[in-house]
Amino acid sequence: MESFTKTKLTTEQQNDLVGVTFGSHVSIQRSTELTGGYFNAAYDLLLSDGRDMILKIAPSAEADTLSYEHDIMSVEVAAMRLMKSKGTVPVPEVYAYDNSKEMISSEFFFMEKIVGQPYNEIKEALSSQQRISIEEELGRYSRLINEIPGERFGLFSASTPVKGTSWRETFKHLIMNLLEDARRLKVEMPIPLETVEAEIKSHLHVMDAVVEPRLIHWDLWDGNVFVREGRIVALIDWERALWGDPLMEYYFRYIENSEHFCRGYGNSFDSPNEHARKKLYDLYIDLIYFIECYSRKYDSQGHLEWAHDNLLEGWKRFMN
Repeated sequence: MESFTKTKLTTEQQNDLVGVTFGSHVSIQRSTELTGGYFNAAYDLLLSDGRDMILKIAPSAEADTLSYEHDIMSVEVAAMRLMKSKGTVPVPEVYAYDNSKEMISSEFFFMEKIVGQPYNEIKEALSSQQRISIEEELGRYSRLINEIPGERFGLFSASTPVKGTSWRETFKHLIMNLLEDARRLKVEMPIPLETVEAEIKSHLHVMDAVVEPRLIHWDLWDGNVFVREGRIVALIDWERALWGDPLMEYYFRYIENSEHFCRGYGNSFDSPNEHARKKLYDLYIDLIYFIECYSRKYDSQGHLEWAHDNLLEGWKRFMN
C-alpha cells in the first residue's frame, strides 16, 4: 500500500546525500527501499566503506499531513538521542541529521541498521514461551520509557506551545486538532463530527488524574519492536513521541490486551478512571487510522473500508 506522504529518492539523489554527509569518497553499493512504513520513505543502504545503515526521508513541505505530524522527524531524532543517552532502552544510533532542506526539499537522517526482525513478522512462528518472554521484556522497556519525566505536557517537540497546561487541556487540544484535520480534508465521517466532539468533551474530566508529564513512545506496535534470538534488540520509529499519560502506549490499547506485557510493566491499570482514559485513547487512535487515509491518500480501497468499519466498532466500544 502506497502513501502520498512518502518522498521517494533516486539512487543518484541518495548517493548525493551520502557524499555530502560522509565524504565524497563514500558511495552507495546497494540501496533497497523499505516498504513497511506508511509516512516517511526509508532505504537500506550498503556503503562503499562497508557500513550498513538506514536513510530516512521526511515528507516534503507540500505534503498534506495531520496536525500532530508536523516536524516529527526532528522529534524522532531528538527522542532517539535522548534514549541513547539514558542507555536503558535499546534504540538505533543516529549518525547524521539534516534539516536544512538544501540538498532536497525534505529533512533526512542516517541511522544504525539493526540486525533483527520486526516482531510482527515473526510473532506467529515463535513458541508461546518466546512470545511471553518478548512481551514481558517490552513491558519492562515501556516502563523505563514512561518513567522519564518531562517539564510540560504535549508533543515532544520543544516548539509545541503547551508548557504549563494540564493534561486535560493538552489532550483536548490534540484530539480537537485531529477533528479539525478531518474538516479540512473533507473526511466522510461515519459519525457526525459534532457528535464525536461533544462526546469527547463530556469525558475529558477523567484526564485530571494525570498530573505529571511522562515520556510516551505512542507507536510501539509490534512492527516497531526488533527482535533477534528471542530478545528485543531495538525499539524504532520515535517520531510520535510525546509527554503525557503512559496509558497512551500501544500495548494498552484494546488491539493487544497482553497480560504478559502488563506483567513486565508491573501494572495492568484496572481502576474505573484508568479504564475511562484508555477508552478515550482507543477512540483517538481509531480516529487517526481513518482520518489519515485522506491525508496520505492510500491507494488501497480495502484499507479505507477497514479503517471506516474499525472506527464504527471503536465508537460502539467508546459509547458502551
